[in-house]
This record gives sequence, C-alpha cells and structure tokens, in this order.
Amino acid sequence: MPTDRKPEFFKGSQLKVGIIGCGYVGLPLALRFAEAGHRVVGFDTDPEKVNKLNAGKSYIEHIPVNKIQQFVNSKHFSASSDFTRLKEMDAILICVPTPLDDRREPDLSYVEATARSISPNLQKGQLVVLESTTYPGTTEELVLPILAKSGLKCEIASGPDAENVACDYFLAFSPEREDPGNKQYGLAQIPKVVGGLNPPSGRAAQALYAQIVSRVVPVGSTRAAEMAKLLENIFRCVNIALVNELKMLSLRMDIDIWEVIDAAATKPFGFMPFYPGPGLGGHCIPVDPFYLSWKAREYDFAARFIELAGEVNTAMPYHVVDAIAAALNERQKSIKGARVLMLGVAYKKDVDDLRESPTLKIMELLAKRGAHLDYNDPYFPQLSKMRHYDYSAMKSVPLNPQTIGPYDCVVIATDHSSYDYAAIVDAAKLVIDTRNATRRLMRHRDKIVLC
Repeated sequence: MPTDRKPEFFKGSQLKVGIIGCGYVGLPLALRFAEAGHRVVGFDTDPEKVNKLNAGKSYIEHIPVNKIQQFVNSKHFSASSDFTRLKEMDAILICVPTPLDDRREPDLSYVEATARSISPNLQKGQLVVLESTTYPGTTEELVLPILAKSGLKCEIASGPDAENVACDYFLAFSPEREDPGNKQYGLAQIPKVVGGLNPPSGRAAQALYAQIVSRVVPVGSTRAAEMAKLLENIFRCVNIALVNELKMLSLRMDIDIWEVIDAAATKPFGFMPFYPGPGLGGHCIPVDPFYLSWKAREYDFAARFIELAGEVNTAMPYHVVDAIAAALNERQKSIKGARVLMLGVAYKKDVDDLRESPTLKIMELLAKRGAHLDYNDPYFPQLSKMRHYDYSAMKSVPLNPQTIGPYDCVVIATDHSSYDYAAIVDAAKLVIDTRNATRRLMRHRDKIVLC
C-alpha cells in the first residue's frame, strides 16, 4: 500500500472499503458504497450474519434481498469475519454498538475491541473513521492510542499551521444518521458531518463520503463532530421529555394533549411538534444523552437538562403500567392474574428493530405485577434473548376477533400501519392506547384509555 498517499486519493473510484459491523448502520452504508462502484467488505463477528450476506440474504426488514444479491453477484460486496483482511482495505469504517451498561454509563467495549482488531492490521495510507455515536473525545482518547500501538502516527492538530502534521494514516469521526424505515430520507440524501484528527484526515474523510451523500459538512475536529451527533439526539430527547411531561399533566387536567400539539403546530415559526409515547426507543435517543452527561462530570459540570429529560423518559413505561392497573381496577379487575396482549414490540412503527424498545420494559413491569402476557408484532414472529431481557419463550400470537376477545386488556405499544385498529377496538374488552392510534375512531370510545 502506498506510503505517501494524499487525502485526494479517496476521491478515486473502486476503492476497497471495509465496514466493521453489519447491523442497521453498517449494512446500509456498505451497500451504498457498493452502489457507488466501490469494492466493499462487511466485517462482523457473527458468523450467521456473514453467511447470510454472502448467500445474498437479508436479516433487516427494510433492506431488500435483491439489493444484497445484486452487489454480491457483481463482486462489489462480500462479508467476512477474517479481520486480517483489513490490511487490504483503503478505508475502514467502524459501525459497532455503543450501548449503556447496567449503571447507565457508556459501554465502549465494542469500539475498543474493534480498534484492537484494526491496530495489528493497520497500513500506511489507510483511512479509519469511527461512526458509532459516543462522547466527545472518544476518537482521540480511546481509538487513537490503540491504533498507535501499530507503530504508525496520526497526530492531533488543527488550524492552518497543521498541514504538515505527521500522518502515516488518516483518522476521523463521522456520526451515523441512519433512521431505519424512513422512506423520505435515505442515506444518500442525509448530509454527512465529518471531523478529522487533523486537516489531512478531515479532507480524506470528506473525499470518501462525498461519493455517497449529497452533502458533506466538515467541522474542525473529531470532538466537534462527536458533539454534533449528541446535540441532534439530545434535542429530541429533551423535547420528547417535555411533551411526555405535558401529556401526564394534561391527563390530570382532562385535556387532549394531541389536540394541543396539533393546534400549536399551526404556528409557522418557532415551534416544532414532538409527540408523547410509552418511552424512548432505538439505538440513539435513549442512550446518547447519558454519554454526554457522563463525560460532563469529568469537567465538574452537571448536565441538568439532559439528566432531567432522562428521568422523565425513563419513567414513561412505569406510567403506562400504572395506567393499565388503574383502568383494570375501574373494571373491577386486578392486574395480578390479568391477561394482557401487547401490540407491537418494535421501538417504532413499521420497523423490525427492538433496540431499547419501551415495550420490553413495560412487559417486564407487568410480569412483575403478576400479569399474564402475550404479544403480537408482524415484524417479530418470535422473540429471542436480548442484552437486558429474555423473552425467548414468547411467540407472536395471531390477531383476530377470536384471539383478542379473551384478553382483559390490549395495549397498543407500537402503532404499526398494518393493524386494523377499528377491528381491534371492536373485539377488545379494554384498549390502552399509548400512541393515540385510535384517535379517529368514534365507536366504542368507552373502551379506550389514552395514556
């Protein structure tokens, strides 16, 4: 591999791009680079994923099989668990999970393990980009020292005097902005924020990503790029917490919060609608704010808005369970021994993504209070053991008037488009609607409890 490679090299065609992590972020990114004509290898430690991809199969609902087959057949995409092949790559992009541990502190074990797998295979002239969402300083403080064990240098520098910095390889951060199931904004349409460890690294990453997205947004450092991603998700987290708190107040005041939001949203400036729900889900919004509040403590700074929003959103599944108990009690039924059907376990509508789904927490809380649980979700015929939950014995039950009728309560936890809400309400004894999915139904309103 050339030792005097310039950032402009990454403007070239048919680059060899390695994507580490073939999940909801890494796989769409890999296919986008293949679509742009590059040779892509998706690296993953899960042999089942590797085998499926090489056979042209998809394990993510919104990624069509024919797209994977197209690039496998054209030799533009393959998958591997052999990390020594990283030596062959021009660019290596890290797309691994960054969850919270049991104490709700950052768990960077996946990033650290990935950096350790890259280090012995790192070559001069390669570009390494971390995409995993994390706290400001991760690229400099965690990834860089591990890669330095390779003996290659990439110095931290900024400003116009930093052009001649030692740069055996290029290192940057560019946060993923994947939104599973979003049909309006695909990867190619979403601008890409890029921050390099030094100016040459920044230009190298910009050159690479400019080939697959409509716009690249450069910032002055990896720390700025890391912070930008957190700001995006903290903005959503805080505003969702605000509207969730207003929802609970509105319930006490007998005000329809969804009507209030719709009315406020008619203002053409200064307002953006956010909607309440049973809690936060997904790979970013429930997790990312805690990364920044944890890092802030290193600087003797209390991120009070972030922590308060986290408290409000974390409390929402408990609120839902209390609402279920109260509604059953009004009907002279105890939550202990009640048969409860959960509709939707995905974290949002029309996706096959369970990450941080509030439904899983609601199910845990209901089970602890003695409820007998079943679920239906068209995207999950069967559940498996997860990081914090084990529902591997549960399978999705059929959904029809005959199966709905015997349940004491049906909880709409995820508002999938495929559900016939009118038929559900007709057949159910009691419906707890956490998503306002039944808003336009006039019949049997006495059965519906919004929460």
